Amino acid sequence: MNQRIDLNELQQPGLMPVDHPVVRSGRIGVLLMNLGTPEGTSYWPMRRYLKEFLSDRRVIETPRLLWWPLLNLIILTTRPGRKGKDYASIWNNERDEGPLKTITRAQAEDVTAHFKAIAGDRVVVDWAMRYGKPEVRARIQALLDQGCDRILLVPLYPQYSAATSATACDQAFRALMDMRWQPTVRVSPPYHDDAVYIDALVSSMKESLAKLTFEPEVILVSFHGVPKEYLLKGDPYHCHCVKTWRLMREAFGWPKERFRMSFQSRFGPDEWLQPYTDETVKTLAEGGIKRMAIVAPGFSADCLETLEELDVENREIFLHNGGEEFAYLPCLNDSPDGMRVIRHIVEKELQGWL
Repeated sequence: MNQRIDLNELQQPGLMPVDHPVVRSGRIGVLLMNLGTPEGTSYWPMRRYLKEFLSDRRVIETPRLLWWPLLNLIILTTRPGRKGKDYASIWNNERDEGPLKTITRAQAEDVTAHFKAIAGDRVVVDWAMRYGKPEVRARIQALLDQGCDRILLVPLYPQYSAATSATACDQAFRALMDMRWQPTVRVSPPYHDDAVYIDALVSSMKESLAKLTFEPEVILVSFHGVPKEYLLKGDPYHCHCVKTWRLMREAFGWPKERFRMSFQSRFGPDEWLQPYTDETVKTLAEGGIKRMAIVAPGFSADCLETLEELDVENREIFLHNGGEEFAYLPCLNDSPDGMRVIRHIVEKELQGWL
């Protein structure tokens, strides 16, 4: 039998030196990690967020000598105002936060309740953002303070990329480097081809489509783009996206010409993964497609790139170029299908600890 020493029991009178610090242990932590969101939509909160994000060497691999002047003298002068207006259009004014933060918190609360029912107080669930707040370092420390000597890191990215999954883990590892007593850590793997994930996507899509007043001629599956150079350097992201799209299409039962795939959110002059979402939407409309829907399975929660870029910008592109009916199908978020996926991932990766 695997028996573990409980330091909480050892810290009783007579069992430890009187000056021994209080140490809590024996619990398991789960940290859900997502990309991030600014703390506000005005210039300075947007600038701080964009500077942290665009200074990440995992995100922008351009040599620093070229990138730093461009970032600090041009991008951080002009982009915060423009992106702030975009964020303001989707902002959760009731909570004064971006929707990504609202949804990720709700996801963590659902997982907390789930494990409370099956494991009591032994599992502690928290959440953090790679950029902005709550910070990864602070939430790992909070888990340690609650006695979590084992922590499962869960990057909420179905498809692995160095610019998403890896940089989230980098941030956690930086925090561990400064710790005297590091917790035992696991990282959940990408789940781009997980059967539960694919089933949840298809189930959610069918539920959303049933609410529409029209039947789409084409469904476009849009993933966040990355520079093509990252693929050529060995990043598996493109392959993961293609497999997710193929499994979705097979489960959905639609032919390729009605179930398309594209990449959105390109930035800068370099070539990114193609086909591009905005160009694909325009081409479909100009080619006579009158009714279409877009879904973004690479996002675990709706955010600026889905609510504003897809549902607003690409809707306008489609309607302006001859399209008539357009629908954005929401992400899994904290829906029953979405939570089925996250609970499944956490349960699977905690095997042997629980």
